[in-house]
Amino acid sequence: MSASKDSIGRTITVAVLLCVVCSVVVSAAAVLLKPKQIANKNLDRQTNILAAAGIPTAGKDVQAVFDQLIEKRFVDLSSGKFTEVSDPARYDARKAAKEADTGVKLSRQEDIASIKYQAKVMPVYLVKSDSPKGFDKVILPVHGYGLWSTLYGFLALESDLNTVVGLGFYSHAETPGLGGEVDNPNWKALWPGKQVYPEGSMKPELGLIKGSVDPASPKAKFQVDGLSGATLTSRGVTNLVHFWMGENGYAPFLSNLKAGGA
Repeated sequence: MSASKDSIGRTITVAVLLCVVCSVVVSAAAVLLKPKQIANKNLDRQTNILAAAGIPTAGKDVQAVFDQLIEKRFVDLSSGKFTEVSDPARYDARKAAKEADTGVKLSRQEDIASIKYQAKVMPVYLVKSDSPKGFDKVILPVHGYGLWSTLYGFLALESDLNTVVGLGFYSHAETPGLGGEVDNPNWKALWPGKQVYPEGSMKPELGLIKGSVDPASPKAKFQVDGLSGATLTSRGVTNLVHFWMGENGYAPFLSNLKAGGA
């Protein structure tokens, strides 16, 4: 007597085979597409670095512009000096932050940006120049927690290492129309020309305020309009700027660079 074509065993066999085939297809696609995904991720990062530095890329080969104008270096945050990493092309500060030998766990008092862990070594990007300093601008990776997410971005400074060129975030999950306004070009246009530090100090004063900045205020150069209806995101942006531009962030490096060292 022949077995029924609709038997439970046959159904299970077909289901298992289908699952195996689908798994193979998905796995193969993931492997084949991974190099392109990595390339696109790097291209997006380069685009955001150039945007923070005010370098236009519309209609241009981003990779070519980046390679021509940008020099990537690494900084030991504790010493504030340039250093080397074993594999510069694959170094990932996010992963390094959570490893015992390459990262540090921040205390509650230190962790004003709510990032919990910090890499000991961070990449920085210099806009190359023939000037005596050897660079025109410095682009610094920054990140910190807002309302719903960690915001990842770049803060660019002029060669005086105090005047802001631009700030942009390339990854976050803040509320569209509220905290998500960090992506609004009009708001980002408020940052260029602002100052991070008061004269003679390396303690950052730059931050967002509630409402709009009064241009007549003596503190206007250290203030940026807050994000309407997004108090916690605004506070998060201020905190991440203060953290990364402070003594636990890039302040020692910037001090060394100002002195002609690093």
